[in-house]
Amino acid sequence: MIELFYWPTPNGRKIPLFLEEAGVDYKITHVDIGNGDQFKPDFLAISPNNRMPAIVDHAPADGGAPLSVFESGAILQYLAEKTGKFLPADVRGRVECMQWLFWQMAGLGPMTGQYGHFHVYAPEPIAYAQERYAREVGRLLGVLDRRLAGREYICGNEYSIADMACWPWIDAYDKAPFDLTPFAEVRRWRAAIAARPATARAEAHRSMRADSGPMTDAQRRILFGQPSH
Repeated sequence: MIELFYWPTPNGRKIPLFLEEAGVDYKITHVDIGNGDQFKPDFLAISPNNRMPAIVDHAPADGGAPLSVFESGAILQYLAEKTGKFLPADVRGRVECMQWLFWQMAGLGPMTGQYGHFHVYAPEPIAYAQERYAREVGRLLGVLDRRLAGREYICGNEYSIADMACWPWIDAYDKAPFDLTPFAEVRRWRAAIAARPATARAEAHRSMRADSGPMTDAQRRILFGQPSH
């Protein structure tokens, strides 16, 4: 059984996509990042970077003690290798999938996150930052759009962990929607994944977080005012 430490951010949403598609037995432990659950000692023991998602595999392949994994890309890779699903077995297919997984981790996620920060969460608008990250998100969407041309999914006709990693980051901020009009392939791919029954089951977990209105000063300090020690 997989215990998933979860909050419905784009990174958190990746992991239920896999677990539901693969039919893995799992339970969710909520990590309310607005209230500081990510700093509790029990959570830091499995995720020392105080970020979710994280998992604990209570039945690892080696038969040993429960095994914890943090960082969403590492979790997707671990689960794919554990189950033998959504990661090609051949060398070339695996390399192709892994490089797009890391493209999301290093590019699409961080740059879209900065777009969201400066368009949604920043206490005052900073035009340079808003424009800089809007341009970069547009560039990355263009990369993805070209990649998807002639392919059903990122790595061909088979759904993979690369798709699961990227999908939650597409137009992730309701309060600052990104114009997807120029990216027809992205829109087609996004809709296809949304239509999968497992996606609907995974996304149902988002309902556990009710809209609590504007971020409070206390939550802002927790999320964005973390010291180095």
